Amino acid sequence: MRILIATDYYPPFIGGAQIQSRLLARGLRDRGHEVLVATVAQPGRTADEWDDGIPVRRLRHLRTAFHSRRQGVQSHHPPFADPVTVLGLRRVVRAFGPDVVHSYGWISYSCAAALARTGVPLLLAARDYGYACANRTLLRDQRACDGPALLKCLGCAGRNYGRPKGWLAAAGVLGSRGFLRRRVGALQAISAYVLETARRDFLHDADVPVHVIHDLVRTDDADHTGDPGVRPWLERLPAEPFVLFVGALRQAKGVDELLAAYRLLDEPPPLVLLGTIEPDTPASFPPGVHVLTDVPHAAVLAAWDRSLFGVMPSRLPEPLGTAVMEAMARGRAVIGTEPGGHADMIVPGETGLLVPRGDVGALAGAMRTLIADPALRERLGAAAAARSARLGPAATLPALERALAELARRR
Repeated sequence: MRILIATDYYPPFIGGAQIQSRLLARGLRDRGHEVLVATVAQPGRTADEWDDGIPVRRLRHLRTAFHSRRQGVQSHHPPFADPVTVLGLRRVVRAFGPDVVHSYGWISYSCAAALARTGVPLLLAARDYGYACANRTLLRDQRACDGPALLKCLGCAGRNYGRPKGWLAAAGVLGSRGFLRRRVGALQAISAYVLETARRDFLHDADVPVHVIHDLVRTDDADHTGDPGVRPWLERLPAEPFVLFVGALRQAKGVDELLAAYRLLDEPPPLVLLGTIEPDTPASFPPGVHVLTDVPHAAVLAAWDRSLFGVMPSRLPEPLGTAVMEAMARGRAVIGTEPGGHADMIVPGETGLLVPRGDVGALAGAMRTLIADPALRERLGAAAAARSARLGPAATLPALERALAELARRR
């Protein structure tokens, strides 16, 4: 098949969505398909690139059509069909001639418009809650949200992004839902929880085929400790084993709860935070906490090998959790939160532990349990590695391939 992958996020920026987009493109390419990636133009990047033999087209939108943004600041697609992006996608579709399009993020609105009257089907990937939530987190003022409503979303997005940017985002998402829903050939949700919320907040009663197909796990089991680019990062880690968090250092990822739980522990091992600085990153950290930012992926994998266990206390209902998947693949038990996509991977007491999101006492208790019981950590870690193998590319890619082929046959 000729597969066009359209995505909001693609390297060089760091993040789970970027990693997944690249893994998906390379995985489908390696299975014999012709793949092209269309993504959002970024400062300092050329419009046409090659990534490991895969063509990447970086498309401008209205905000970047006539001027360049500051280098190092990531550009984002707006939450509606952008006319500049639509024109760019139409040129890509005419030149590439895809059999099917796999799209993730707000660029999907432009995909839906660009594919009108072409007959090319669209498989929409739901990797977060962005098709119904302007904040993409399903949180309202850092608390669980029970679904979208106009006035509620205008206020919440306005407080999150600032006015009027937040108002525009909320109006765009809510106003574009019906347009996108009518043009979707099928929906891929990366977890059972994401599918549940997509049915409630986006699909409603639409007769759209749905698939639960997890994200890809990078099953790289190589020892990266000797890599020249990795060694300087490892030298900054504590000499003794540590507890590890990987992710954006923001409230939605539960960093505040993690630090509060860590303060409740008596003489705990070091806590290492590997992530990116965000506007709401804590200004200070308690003793014993080590913070490293913008760490290369190979160094993150090597850090998992030196850790005791992982802790991912997301305040948001995590759609799935790339960091959890990678920790399990490296044979580490993980403490996650529920409800959310963590429950698709973590079987409590078998491959890790789950605690209610936002519950500092329960989180501290779970950390005490794993710190005090090395045999339990070993047993959970071994089971986690076995489970991650069943969720790896050998299972995920054929399932996605079947969903894409089914859409292409309908065309």
